[in-house]
Amino acid sequence: MRPEILNTRIFLDGADPEETRRVIKALGFLDGQTTNPSLLAKNPEAQTHKVDGNKFSAKAIYQFYEKLCQELSDLLPDGSVSIEVYADETTTVAAMLEQAREFDTWIKNAHIKLPTNAAGLEAANILTGEGRRVNMTLVFTQAQAAAVYAATKGAPRGAVFLSPFVGRLDDRGENGMDLIADIRKLYAGGDAHVEVLTASVRSMEHFLCALAYGSDILTAPASILLEWAEAGMPIPGSAYVYEAPGLKPIPYEPLSLDAPYASYAIGHPLTDAGLAKFAADWNSLIDMAS
Repeated sequence: MRPEILNTRIFLDGADPEETRRVIKALGFLDGQTTNPSLLAKNPEAQTHKVDGNKFSAKAIYQFYEKLCQELSDLLPDGSVSIEVYADETTTVAAMLEQAREFDTWIKNAHIKLPTNAAGLEAANILTGEGRRVNMTLVFTQAQAAAVYAATKGAPRGAVFLSPFVGRLDDRGENGMDLIADIRKLYAGGDAHVEVLTASVRSMEHFLCALAYGSDILTAPASILLEWAEAGMPIPGSAYVYEAPGLKPIPYEPLSLDAPYASYAIGHPLTDAGLAKFAADWNSLIDMAS
């Protein structure tokens, strides 16, 4: 069961309902789930389609995704399920809005995942204005975090998640966990309407550090959640020290949260690369001739 001193909400990063069931059984609870096109491509049923050469039609892939999200929602009726729009570097605001509004009809507990680029921020501004919930993904900088805060002002707490990808920063030699601490500090002077969701968690050290740093939410693959359960679900105390040998520190930037959201310098190569990877994995499931 949930440890009494656990303040961070725990999500599973995955797209396999059987995996979700295993994690719920092991932990005794689960607060939500995040999905994305790359995780969808790893779903066993989706993999079978690829191996058999019987790929989804452009319509059928959305039907498959909808059914999957409905099953996850049934397993997590009091939690959140993040559903990601298809987006590449050319995807327009209008296209994101069309997908988001459709996805929001699939289940009652959806957060719509949008990329943290110019189009995604504009879509988030519109969607939160309509009372919808969003999860801003592929975050790698404090400027992106500030822009998300500014774009979603007026949204109630619980309506906006911000997903910094710590593992992908580690991959290029930067201490991704510094970004979590920096964003938490940046947001400390705000109204708390944006919740920090630590993502791209690669290790138990990432997981424990996110807890120690007070991340509002963290999402992790089943392997790490099961490892945490096996260890007795430890919660690090104030003496916890995160070791990051060989990783370059990310310095804090004292940015304003009050500037127009379009004024922040939000471009980042990892956001661009993440968009390209998600689009490629989504398209790998589709018979492009259909």
